[in-house]
Amino acid sequence: MGMTGAMDGADGGRGGHVADARSAAGADVADAADAGGYDVLTRIAGPSDVKALDRSGLHRLCAEIRSALLAYGHAHGGHIGSNLGMVEATVALHRVFDSPRDRIVFDVSHQSYVHKMLTGRAAAYLDPARFDEVTGFTNPDESEHDQFVLGHTGTSVSLACGLAKTRDMGRAASGPTDADRPDIDNVVAVIGDGSLSSGIAFEGLNNAAEQGGNLIIVFNDNEMSIAGDFGGMYGPLARLRASNGTAQPNIFNAFGLDYRYVADGNDVDALVAAFEEVKGIDHPVVVHIHTLKGAGFAAGADASDGASGHGGGRGTVRATDTGVNATGNVSHSEPWHSDHCNLSDHAPHEGQCEASHWQTPDKAIGRPEDPRKHYGKLAMAALERRFPTEPGLVVISPATPGSNGITHEFRERAGAHYVDCGITESHAVTYACGIARAGGTPVVATTASFFQRAYDQFFQEMSLNRSRVTVLDFLGGLSGSDNTHSGAYDVAMFANIPGVTMLMPTSREDYLEALTWATAPDGAVGAPDGPVVIRVPGEPILAAERAGEDLGRTAARDAAGQGAETADTAGRGSRDMLSYRVTRHGSKVAILGLGNAYPLAWRVAEALDRTDGIDATVVDPRQCTTLDMNLLESLRGGHKLVVTLEDGQLEGGWGEKVTAYYANHRTADTTGDRGDRNPRVINVGADKEFTDRIPLATLNERYGLTVEAVAARVREALRG
Repeated sequence: MGMTGAMDGADGGRGGHVADARSAAGADVADAADAGGYDVLTRIAGPSDVKALDRSGLHRLCAEIRSALLAYGHAHGGHIGSNLGMVEATVALHRVFDSPRDRIVFDVSHQSYVHKMLTGRAAAYLDPARFDEVTGFTNPDESEHDQFVLGHTGTSVSLACGLAKTRDMGRAASGPTDADRPDIDNVVAVIGDGSLSSGIAFEGLNNAAEQGGNLIIVFNDNEMSIAGDFGGMYGPLARLRASNGTAQPNIFNAFGLDYRYVADGNDVDALVAAFEEVKGIDHPVVVHIHTLKGAGFAAGADASDGASGHGGGRGTVRATDTGVNATGNVSHSEPWHSDHCNLSDHAPHEGQCEASHWQTPDKAIGRPEDPRKHYGKLAMAALERRFPTEPGLVVISPATPGSNGITHEFRERAGAHYVDCGITESHAVTYACGIARAGGTPVVATTASFFQRAYDQFFQEMSLNRSRVTVLDFLGGLSGSDNTHSGAYDVAMFANIPGVTMLMPTSREDYLEALTWATAPDGAVGAPDGPVVIRVPGEPILAAERAGEDLGRTAARDAAGQGAETADTAGRGSRDMLSYRVTRHGSKVAILGLGNAYPLAWRVAEALDRTDGIDATVVDPRQCTTLDMNLLESLRGGHKLVVTLEDGQLEGGWGEKVTAYYANHRTADTTGDRGDRNPRVINVGADKEFTDRIPLATLNERYGLTVEAVAARVREALRG
């Protein structure tokens, strides 16, 4: 799922509007391309300029765009492989259709870079000083040619159905010549790069066939998802490719849809002809184009196995006049998996290459692994050791495995213990519930924002049925992600579902201990009796661990008899796992730091001690679904102020529950010498808002999640 990507990093900077006018795209882009080589591209201010080119100019434009994408990938990074495969198709779309009157909806929209170049935003890909002017996805705030902000997968057909429905209703009501009719002609949905496997995509196809009317679905079949393709539909698709679109069964015909096939989806002339044939069509049609993901990367030159996955070895495949290697692998043998590369490898190549989904910029190559990969690999290693003796233990990834440290090598070794069910989060969670019901031990792993797509299943199949499912929640909390991939809402989502236990480990040891407890066999002493969500630690925790900061955790564990050596928690009770942990004993002020905010809590206490002589208590809550009332009660009397810190949405989050507890359980001070037994509570966390590629440090400043800001609020509260 292009769902991901941004999964590996922020794609661009703050978005800005770039007008579809020659003044914005022509002169500015020309200035950006002083090095030369972009003679045609620098003259493209909008789709009308694409239409004005002759055939040779059209081919030259494709070559220049491909060159620009390759340079952009090295300098900036991003979803380069999928865009390289869509160069000719996007040029052909704007050659034939009349955007924005003809509405083009890009699924996931991570493959819309070429579209942006052709609609007045080329400078953002040519000029390094302007790389951050546009987002990595479509965005109507940037251009009238972008229909929606999209970063999750499978929705383009449904959205296109909605656009077409309104168009057709308006025409029926006012007549085809009425000036007030909706300003929409053709509606085009561009789907593919794995997104067809999403359940909602099939719902859209089903509706499209029933609705009728003009609707053109361009299916970009590049034989890849983010990792490999998984699912029963890929066999019939391979047979369609091998038969030049004539084989049966044809899944699109089965829905009642018209169907056309373009064997060479990187031939701009063939694509122009195909799109001209369906422009203005009066019924839904699927145009199935076979493309080469990563087209333009050296064929096999960077592949770990020395071959490109599209035939031959290095340098043995034919090049066309646009520099695209021949797409001859139309009947790839089962299974339809990727080659042996990993995401995010710094050696992407053409074809079935996982590394080409998200290209790491050259300047970032060699940096330490991010928290998702680091802690993901730790979890997979711990689970893998159990596979020989636990036949029911299964790791489920709804696509995007490499982003979360589920490497190609692990998947191969895991065999039947690993399932990639495609971009189907709702199915993944429900599937896990079925495994649990049969006595298995399912672990579902993906990104926090993707789990939003399975909200109903978390309530019904998982929680209502008390299913023993373990959920690994990656990229939860604040991050510099784009607005479609932010995990700032995961606590508000998971922690308010009845019956869910959400653990917030703050160290490697606690994280692995949480995983062991959550996946303990049914009937084991102290095992949980329902689903467990584990927030995978983020950058603040990994940075502290890499710096060797213990932050009081070891001493607190040892004092409680829970040393790091106690990795096997099967014999421990829920009380031990769910109790808050005091890591620093003090008075007057208690600071509770949830999950990724725990290192901040410790540093605030150190700062208050150093500058104000305040000996604050520090608490690691460890979970956010129940309140440790014994611990909260123990803070009365000796503490005038309780501070909660969380790196997620404050409203509906965890800190407010602590405030509500003290507000609803006020007690009278009958001792006369113990101070106020109803401490004041301060909650610090994120606003309820969408943020788009804002650096984490900037977000922390905005929300007051810094040592200086929290310490200042403590001082102010104590003075009051």
